[in-house]
Amino acid sequence: MRDHVSGEASKDPRVKALVDRCGRRITRLRIAVSDRCNFRCFYCRPSGNDVAPRCRLLSADEILAVAEAGVACGIASIRLTGGEPLLREDLLQIVSRICRLSPGLDVSLTTNGYGLAELADRLATAGLKRVNVSLDSLRRDRFGAITRQRAGSDSLHAVLAGLEAARRAGLRPIKVNMVVVRGVNDDEICEMARFGEEHGYQIRFIEFMPLDGNREWRPEALVPVDEIRARLEGSFGLTPLPDGGSPGDEFLLGAGPTRVSLIGTISQPFCDRCNRMRVTADGFLRACLFSSVEHDLRPALAAADREKAIAAAFAAAVAHKPAGHRIGQTGFVPPPRAMFSIGG
Repeated sequence: MRDHVSGEASKDPRVKALVDRCGRRITRLRIAVSDRCNFRCFYCRPSGNDVAPRCRLLSADEILAVAEAGVACGIASIRLTGGEPLLREDLLQIVSRICRLSPGLDVSLTTNGYGLAELADRLATAGLKRVNVSLDSLRRDRFGAITRQRAGSDSLHAVLAGLEAARRAGLRPIKVNMVVVRGVNDDEICEMARFGEEHGYQIRFIEFMPLDGNREWRPEALVPVDEIRARLEGSFGLTPLPDGGSPGDEFLLGAGPTRVSLIGTISQPFCDRCNRMRVTADGFLRACLFSSVEHDLRPALAAADREKAIAAAFAAAVAHKPAGHRIGQTGFVPPPRAMFSIGG
């Protein structure tokens, strides 16, 4: 296995790009490094314990092989997800090895932030560029209810400390993910935007998706991004920004510099410009977040020329990437996996 891929993958003439039947070029790869989490957010995890056996999870070497094959196929951005990736003991090693694959590679992390205060400096030293931190409420009791923490837990304080540690470590930009659910936290939309403005964080308002562990998603719980936008415009004003590759629409809060993103997966799907695929912690490749189809990478990882075999698996999956997720249309069936098992 090569330790380094010279030059930016997108400019390397050896790269065979991943382009699906709709003409979408796949340049972003999300790799779940764990399906375990110390939170149990209702929109993500089931009430029980459905994590994969540890022996089934990809090893650090296997994760690196997947990442390396991705770079050779034109992947320019890799996000490590979970579950909660900070629970993985060899995460720093994984980050460091992936960051060495290509000098132009954008490597980031999605986390619940609980352990970030301890690890932010070391993650930055390992080469991590930026973080997305899930934070659905700024109110202690409500945060505990959403994450299903024991009474009296002050996990919100730990997450806020993690955000501050990421800022001090130079991770930029720091993005805060807020899943907005009607009747749960939709009264905090403007409060969260103001929090981002005060601390220099970009807030990403995300529609509640039918990927919850207990299959309790209902359309009436959805707060459409048009409604979120109207509330923000009424309190701050919004300045639209050009498409920068985000899955949603981006705005400056007022005249800036604070940014907010509105990710309308359900009410305003962005499937026509989706440029990503996912690898689950147990080694399955998914070309669409909501697909019921996934491809086992284990045979490719066991192949004599595994980079070539993984690249072939990528190409096969991308060739059958659906045009859209079909949520709200006749015949749509939520995927059998919940969000924690797919990878954020």
